[in-house]
Amino acid sequence: MESHNFLRRDLLEIHSTDDSFKGILDKYRKSSVRCIKYSFAYAKDKWDKSHATPDFQVGDLVLISTTNFKAKGLKNLKDSFAGPFVMKDLHAENAFEVELSEELSNTHPEFPVSLIKSGKSGDAEELSLRNKVPQHITPGESSSTKKITNLLKERKLRTTKVKEYFVRYSDPASEDVWLGEKDIPEATKILRRFRNTRNNNITK
Repeated sequence: MESHNFLRRDLLEIHSTDDSFKGILDKYRKSSVRCIKYSFAYAKDKWDKSHATPDFQVGDLVLISTTNFKAKGLKNLKDSFAGPFVMKDLHAENAFEVELSEELSNTHPEFPVSLIKSGKSGDAEELSLRNKVPQHITPGESSSTKKITNLLKERKLRTTKVKEYFVRYSDPASEDVWLGEKDIPEATKILRRFRNTRNNNITK
């Protein structure tokens, strides 16, 4: 009685092309392993050369790329960066959290480090999406007590459609600043005078 002779390898007939096909598979397998090792080594080398651990600290002013911000209007009119914002926290080495301004309150405050660069307080005058940077105030005097003599001009922020006005104070030592309507004392009265003056100049 034969006992499972059909399972013995030496009794199986192997065609000559089978060996060559197995050899081809082995060669491709070895080549694939070699390519994978090379690609990992190349990627690691490229990462090590280009990656730098960020040296930002909590409390620093930073700018954030607006690449992933959803803003209305033409893309080529959108600012490349928004800010400056205050660095709130660092997560590991590749992410950070900031204090976002009111117009970006619906945006998640955590961003990858690749979207950050150092900022300064003066950036607020150039960027429409920005955190409000406090203006210099003379000691003992608050901005609400300063007397506004005139509104020089107005502007509308491209992304938020919020209007701001260039304010001149009666004190010559105070610099002209951009303020929103809610930050102007007696805004209704002052804005009415500003619009009347502007309309009169247009009709002349």
